[in-house]
Amino acid sequence: MHAIVSIRNLSKAFAGVRALDNVQFELLPGEVHALMGENGAGKSTLMKVLAGIYPKEAGEILVDGRPVEIDSPRAAQRLGIGIIHQELNLMNHLSAAQNIFIGREPRGRFGLFLDEDALNEQARRIFERMNLKLDPRTPVGELTVAKQQMVEIAKALSFDSRVLIMDEPTAALNSEEVADLFRIIRQLKAHGVGVVYISHKMDELKQIADRVTVMRDGRYIATAPMASTSVDTIIGMMVGRELADIESEFCDSSRNDIVLEVEGLTRGHAVKDVSFVLRKGEILGFAGLMGAGRTEVARAIFGADKIDAGEIRVHGVRASIKSPADAVAHGIGYLSEDRKHFGLATGLDVETNIALSNLPSFVGANLMLDEAAMRSTAERYVQQLQIKTPSVRQPVRLLSGGNQQKIVIAKWLLRDCDILFFDEPTRGIDVGAKAEIYKLLNALAAQGKAIVVISSELPEVLRLSHRILVMCEGRVTGELPSREATQEKIMQLATQRENTLTH
Repeated sequence: MHAIVSIRNLSKAFAGVRALDNVQFELLPGEVHALMGENGAGKSTLMKVLAGIYPKEAGEILVDGRPVEIDSPRAAQRLGIGIIHQELNLMNHLSAAQNIFIGREPRGRFGLFLDEDALNEQARRIFERMNLKLDPRTPVGELTVAKQQMVEIAKALSFDSRVLIMDEPTAALNSEEVADLFRIIRQLKAHGVGVVYISHKMDELKQIADRVTVMRDGRYIATAPMASTSVDTIIGMMVGRELADIESEFCDSSRNDIVLEVEGLTRGHAVKDVSFVLRKGEILGFAGLMGAGRTEVARAIFGADKIDAGEIRVHGVRASIKSPADAVAHGIGYLSEDRKHFGLATGLDVETNIALSNLPSFVGANLMLDEAAMRSTAERYVQQLQIKTPSVRQPVRLLSGGNQQKIVIAKWLLRDCDILFFDEPTRGIDVGAKAEIYKLLNALAAQGKAIVVISSELPEVLRLSHRILVMCEGRVTGELPSREATQEKIMQLATQRENTLTH
């Protein structure tokens, strides 16, 4: 079978830093080809070159065996190459059909007026091909993220795309929506469309991918059949080293001092009569399905959302927490699941982001910022947390997800918080960086920090937690010590509606 796309010896650099170094890649018709590597490995850069977003500097791209020059996204579209970015690129005020054909709308007589009927009919035919039940006239802003993604796929197919690049397509989808996406992908495969699938989620890739290509540090490492290649082998190729199996010891923290007590916490329908304790040096995992209320509990304790009822005690003393500033004053830090919007000032550098949490401490007697102190403090945390950055003056937006997460952690460590809430701490982070974050959380617990980890990944909760609290529909439905916890037991509790265990 001849490849739709072949990439040979492709190289690309940014500001003298080599992002791609003699990379090769091949995509067959009707194939789902997983592209894997740690953050910064060059996956997205390679695909952006293929999609005409970045120009290549060396090497060649062949489509149907013929060398081509792809110097713009429009050139890629003409060759049948479409890309679905992780950040969806749609206009919420326009309908699904208008988003699909924007700039290419069918016109009526004399070409003066938009032919809405023809526009909607063309969109309907694409949805029909995808076996998707969606009214083309629906404003995109009224659709779920999953349906918006389907509109993006339909937009790519409207260019008669034979190559579809998907960058972390399931990052914001629940399991039912993932199943829908996989159904669409299998239909595209049956029509001979080749799909490049970039993801960190091994379990998904095992379900959907035919082959996997691994990249590391901008270089091609290997291509292998997905079905016969073990997860450990893939991870080994990605990180270039054996990953130590980092997991929390099954420690008994039941005699440690209680640092946080929550009793009867209630907020609307999202949080219903939640009670728990958190002890010094403990990692308490919060498990549950999407919408269970875990993030809402953390936000309520942190003062980001107003509570209707309940009591919070810190070190045995009742705490009145009406705002995040109150929570920080009580030694509570919260690392949001959306670090780019709520955890970082992405336009600022590493040094400033770390210092922001405790800026008054860097103001001297002359009311001027002590920049030397800020720099040395930032450099200390960069070294301590092994943050990979050229310098502390580097803008954080240019760092990988794992290193951005470490900067958020550094911010709260500088504030010397005793209680830390980590909400989806490894979302969008590659396996190597995940292992480093796990190691860091264990080290913080060993120092006596009290930690709550909220995660949708059950293996992560099981791997990290000393104790696991399970929620369903706003309520705590059970508590499991780490020795007894299994994925099956957690899922049983996560699908119950009433409290079954007291603690």
